[in-house]
Amino acid sequence: MNTNIIAIVAVSFMSVGIIWAVGNLTHTTIESRVKTANGILLIAQDNRFNGTNPTIYANTNLPKKLIILNKDFVRHDFIVDGLGINTSYLSADQSFITAIATKKAGVYEYYCSLHPETMRGKIVVRS
Repeated sequence: MNTNIIAIVAVSFMSVGIIWAVGNLTHTTIESRVKTANGILLIAQDNRFNGTNPTIYANTNLPKKLIILNKDFVRHDFIVDGLGINTSYLSADQSFITAIATKKAGVYEYYCSLHPETMRGKIVVRS
């Protein structure tokens, strides 16, 4: 009887371990997808984007992948009026994938409409 219980427990642990290992092999993070796609990741956290609201550089006629990820406990959005980008509201751990794509060089302002005083930066598009 005890041998059967030990065998069942051992098989259960092995099954859970295999499922965990397969899940880790097939699951990719947003960060790793951005690196392989040569894009930009903006993380909304503590009412800032990437801590400093960085200036983003892009070129005309060359789309640049952009991922916005909310790692905060409050909702955020990401808006660029001149480029037509609007994520709508992102809850915690939600992300939005888009691209900076335009034929017109210029400086465009991005912001969070819920926190415009602290979450604001620039996108510089060069020709």
